[in-house]
Formats: sequence, structure tokens, C-alpha cells
Amino acid sequence: MMTAHRLEKELETYEAHRQELLAESEGKFVLIQDSKVIGVWDTYEDALKSGYDHFGIDTPFLVKQLSGIEGIQFFTRDLISCRS
Repeated sequence: MMTAHRLEKELETYEAHRQELLAESEGKFVLIQDSKVIGVWDTYEDALKSGYDHFGIDTPFLVKQLSGIEGIQFFTRDLISCRS
């Protein structure tokens, strides 16, 4: 069953290791599964491919760009449905 906080553990792991990862690899992409930092890749595509190679499509994992400035994401509920 999917929960609202499915990647909560991965995000906690990211925050716990963020400063050391930034110091070594800012701008690159980190792959995290559960509480383990799996590795760092130069591109999003390479990190994502590695995640699927390691864990398949049924195990959640996080790929996140290492950035000293976190962008703000805004999502709205005011969505217009597509009608054909």
C-alpha cells in the first residue's frame, strides 16, 4: 500500500549526509535506497538507470541532485482534467 511519505526514510538519509555529499559532489546526482547512500553519478539518467538495475521497479529509491540551494517546488490542486 502506498503512503504519503513513501520516500521519507530516503529524504532523512539525504539530509543526514547532505553536507558531506555536497562537499564532495555538488551538482551531481545521489542514489539513496532506505537508509543507504548507494552512490553518486554525473547525470540524473545514469543514477536512475543504476537505481532500476539495483532495485527494479517495485522497490522505492530516491535520485536527487546535490545542490547547496534547494529549489522550492509548488504544486497546486487546481488541475483541469483532460477530456477527450
